Amino acid sequence: MSLLNRRRFLTIAAASAVVPVGARASQPAVWSGRAMGAGVSMQLVGVGEARSEMVFQKVENELVRLENIFSLFRTESEISRLNRDGVLRFPSLDLLAVLGLAGTVHRASAGRFDPTIQPVWQALAEGRPVEEVADKVGWSRLRFDAGIVEIDGALTLNGIAQGAITDRIVALLRSLGLRDVLVDMGEIAALGHRADGHPWAVGVADPDAGIVARLKLSNRAVATSAPRATLVGAGQGHILSPVGATTMHNLVSISAPHAALADALSTAACLMPAHEIDGMLANFSGTKLEVLA
Repeated sequence: MSLLNRRRFLTIAAASAVVPVGARASQPAVWSGRAMGAGVSMQLVGVGEARSEMVFQKVENELVRLENIFSLFRTESEISRLNRDGVLRFPSLDLLAVLGLAGTVHRASAGRFDPTIQPVWQALAEGRPVEEVADKVGWSRLRFDAGIVEIDGALTLNGIAQGAITDRIVALLRSLGLRDVLVDMGEIAALGHRADGHPWAVGVADPDAGIVARLKLSNRAVATSAPRATLVGAGQGHILSPVGATTMHNLVSISAPHAALADALSTAACLMPAHEIDGMLANFSGTKLEVLA
């Protein structure tokens, strides 16, 4: 599965900005680029030209580092080597953290969220019967600890890595002294407030209906999933589960303290009846179902 290939469902309803403590609003410095096969962007408000260039360069360097872990577009990334060889020695802490969170959401969602689904996705994309790969899927086929990751099959982190990357960029900006931050790296994370003191404004967009909700965020992240916005094979929605669950919603938006958690939960929720979503969220403090359609 091509990582970060989902269409964007979150829009920044007000100018996105990263503002250092005590800064005033000014003409933003704008940066845009690509990461993991998708466009990403950022604006800095109240930051001088020289400093904004430094910040943007550090962001670009961090994105390269993260692509070398999570990107299926890079043949020598950690996840690509794991899928090719079935084993990855000395995995990065970033990969281990994402795998640990994925396992937690896997259990909380009764197995619906399962990154080992990649062989099924690949079979559908190639027009092969999914029965051919049924024995290659299941969380028990993945084993990992601090020194090694092993898999009998293949892994996709689409559905969690976007959020994890967003969290890492936010952490970088905070380390640079930036406290009022809105970052869009596929999922959106907001720290502090806009330069005018108001919470950040984010729109949730349906691929067909346009903006369906407007959220105000401060010190939170939000992720949105829409299963049929990307199709694989003969019209199959791109969010798949090895436990036989089918997608039940057109769009799910969940907010949480961190983008990786919001990302994984919104993906899992697409495969759950409405009455079970609250039960899943009860396992994670500070999470909220924002939109269900």
